Amino acid sequence: MADDTITPATEETPSATPTAHDALPEPEEEKSGISKRYKALLILLILLIIGGWFGIKWLIKSKTHVETDNAFIEARIVPISAKVSGTVTHVLVNDNQFVKQGDLLVELDDRDYRVKVAQTEAGVGMAENETGGEYRKADVARAGLQSAQANYDQAVLDLNRGEALFSREVIPKEQLDRLRTAKRVADSKLKEAAEALKRAQAEAGLSSRDGNKARILQRRAQMDEAKLQLSYTKVFAPRDGYITRKSIEPGTNIQAGQSLMALVPLQDAWITANYKESQLTYIRPGQKVEFTVDAYPGRTFNGSVDSIMAGTGAAFSLLPPENATGNYVKVVQRIPVKIAIDNTSDPEHLLRVGMSVIPTVFVGRSTSDILKDLNPFN
Repeated sequence: MADDTITPATEETPSATPTAHDALPEPEEEKSGISKRYKALLILLILLIIGGWFGIKWLIKSKTHVETDNAFIEARIVPISAKVSGTVTHVLVNDNQFVKQGDLLVELDDRDYRVKVAQTEAGVGMAENETGGEYRKADVARAGLQSAQANYDQAVLDLNRGEALFSREVIPKEQLDRLRTAKRVADSKLKEAAEALKRAQAEAGLSSRDGNKARILQRRAQMDEAKLQLSYTKVFAPRDGYITRKSIEPGTNIQAGQSLMALVPLQDAWITANYKESQLTYIRPGQKVEFTVDAYPGRTFNGSVDSIMAGTGAAFSLLPPENATGNYVKVVQRIPVKIAIDNTSDPEHLLRVGMSVIPTVFVGRSTSDILKDLNPFN
């Protein structure tokens, strides 16, 4: 019985104290933790390097590419009006139609003006006929002068003979007095005939050195004016452009100077970019410009800086600010910069007046110049 009893002391019981074999994985865990921190620091360092690179690149680009979103497309709007009044008979264009210089736009009823031209032409003919009559009057006056001259010469001759005969007591004194009176009368008639000839020559336009026909020239000037008024009944396009704001139709009665439509020459459009005064440090005329518009995303247009306005936009406003009154608060001003559009980048004339533009001016500064400005020890 005693041999069959198994004492519990002979069995191996697990110990609660950890052995050296159980403590071996701890260095691997520490190594793994160090490796993760190293990777995190490495990733952070890479991110810092990349961020610094892009930050420096963005800073350099902001110094070499001056950009603003306060810019719009502008163009000269040419108002089309008639120089004479009348009734519109034909309108040969529509809104937004492209026209070339010299194209006929509007026709007015020209019957009244044709009648005026006919009247003035008749006036020229009458003036020429009147001038012919004045010439004949001058010839008559010239003949009268010659007759008066002959009578005067005869009276002088008779008086000389009478005085010779009176000295020899052949004729009485009474007859001599009559001869003297006849001579004075002939002298007066000669002067009267001379004045009549001068008056006739002046009326015929023969008194001036160049033979000016004042009356005919006056009537011809009136005829030319009437023809000019007749030509104004047709309104032509003053230049190439697009028609807009058409406000007339056939049958409309218009007055001289009334606006009929507007013409926009988009081929001569430009950009007005309102840059902050702090952005104008290195902007100069002639610098290259690239710009985009919201209407055509992904498309880039080209241009160049044309000029910089002589003052800020506020200085030329209707009510310019008066900084000498009240409390002063400094506000960054904007100065308009005119940018000429390169027509080769917009051959279809897609750009329209008033479109929002984001222009970028390439000021041409080098990276070394920018880094020199950033150096605090300069």
